[in-house]
Amino acid sequence: MKIQLDERTIECNVQYSKRTKIAIQLETNGLIIVKAPNGTPEADIIRVMEQNKKWLLDNTNKLEQARASMLPMAKEYQEQGQFLYLGKKYFLHELIEVGDSSEEELRHRLKKFYFTSCKKIVLERIEEYQKQLRVKPKSIEIEESTTKWGSCHSSKKITFNYRLAMAPVEVIDYVIVHELCHLLHMNHDRSFWRRLGSIMPDYKDKEEYLARHGRNMTL
Repeated sequence: MKIQLDERTIECNVQYSKRTKIAIQLETNGLIIVKAPNGTPEADIIRVMEQNKKWLLDNTNKLEQARASMLPMAKEYQEQGQFLYLGKKYFLHELIEVGDSSEEELRHRLKKFYFTSCKKIVLERIEEYQKQLRVKPKSIEIEESTTKWGSCHSSKKITFNYRLAMAPVEVIDYVIVHELCHLLHMNHDRSFWRRLGSIMPDYKDKEEYLARHGRNMTL
């Protein structure tokens, strides 16, 4: 259903079930889910959304800004060009073999370097957090994405954005813990954030880093 909040049209997915109260849930992909008791009138749903208008609009705007920060900035490929690796800047020739290669070849070689490095770092860092949370993903994969740093599927497969190799190790750790916590709590409910905070109390600082520097973490 769609509802007008101030000057914005908000679209939400209403899920009816045996429950006693209406609850609103905002997913990281921007999807708004309204969980309502069976037979709830549409007017009641609209009323609750209007009561939570400020929270909905503020958090929707934050998500849109975070996704915008993921959009890559163009880079120039030359021997002295600089690229991020584990939070620090390196000259291109310090990361990969440059030689007499075209820009397309250099880009392909550098992306392969980040894919390989990200997989290696994640596999090294994830073991300790798996022990703390007492969970283990079915599989771990590295992917290319412009909208998310990591994801956890219902099949217990976890994926990570190869560009995470450009972030400091502690930020990589945050994304690892975030996705592992989804093996316990698939949604971003209070239980999820409490569990995440118990392992990484300063997780908001890591989120802020990604929001601020995401556009620079690119090829």
